[in-house]
Amino acid sequence: MKKQLLAAAVAATMTSVAMADISITGAAKVNFKSVDTAGTEGSAETITKEMDLAVVGKSGDTSVVMKFGNDVIGNTGLNTEDSYLTTKIGDMNIKAGAWDNGNNALRESGRTDGHLAVSTSMGGIGIAYDTYGDASDDTVKVSADLSGVAVSFKQLPTGEDITLATEVGGVKVSYLAINRDVANTDRSVVEASGSFGGMNVKVAQANADSGVSIEGDTWMGDFEDASGSYNLEDGQDVTSIEVSTAMAGNTVAVRNSKVDDKAGKDTSITKFIVTRALTSGATFEMTYASISDDDTSQADTDTLDLELAVKF
Repeated sequence: MKKQLLAAAVAATMTSVAMADISITGAAKVNFKSVDTAGTEGSAETITKEMDLAVVGKSGDTSVVMKFGNDVIGNTGLNTEDSYLTTKIGDMNIKAGAWDNGNNALRESGRTDGHLAVSTSMGGIGIAYDTYGDASDDTVKVSADLSGVAVSFKQLPTGEDITLATEVGGVKVSYLAINRDVANTDRSVVEASGSFGGMNVKVAQANADSGVSIEGDTWMGDFEDASGSYNLEDGQDVTSIEVSTAMAGNTVAVRNSKVDDKAGKDTSITKFIVTRALTSGATFEMTYASISDDDTSQADTDTLDLELAVKF
């Protein structure tokens, strides 16, 4: 009997060791939206979902990441999104596979396969090299901290990306420029944020040349090309401000984004957002958005968005 108990204890220990380097995380959100469009009767109502699951396996300094998504109502399967490996070779960090490059205020995100990234640092200077298997797509990024200012320069075959970020008197300030060799296709954004007397304030100004549009998806707005909630035209600029504070257990925010630089097509997007953490572990968010457009071909809309979200 003692031998059987010992064998069971050893087996349980071996199982826990085998599972110790496997982690599963995820997130889910469900949205109910009701949209009132000027000039039409009734509301258009939709229910959407976004389910994500990530599995990470580790062995020493090497990790394998698989991310899956199920975002379509009626879809019973999981679609593979990111799938990549990270490891180290000496002082070199290696990442290879397929992953999303993230979003910013100027451009939409994009997922690429056959992607290899190698990075390291020398004397406080970060160096990163990206390739997609074709020399015409290779990029090199250099980053450093210069007297409290985080600076990066990324050289692309078609231009360069420049970032600056610092903090002055408790106010965070950042600058991003996406410059391209094609005439009139540069974009840039300046953002500042800070807290004053219990109020959190963010302001930003994004500018686009006449031959390119802002396509980012951030707190400023969802302008992601055809998939975005509001598509901008070439040359339109965006100015945004948000004020938020804690109130009776909620986070309350008021946000306004103004789109301009097109005669007769100025747009104002105002959002009132209330977020509350629930005892169930989920988060409830109510967003009321009003879009007013000077363009007579674009009807004004009012949207109520109720969201339940959870991360695990």
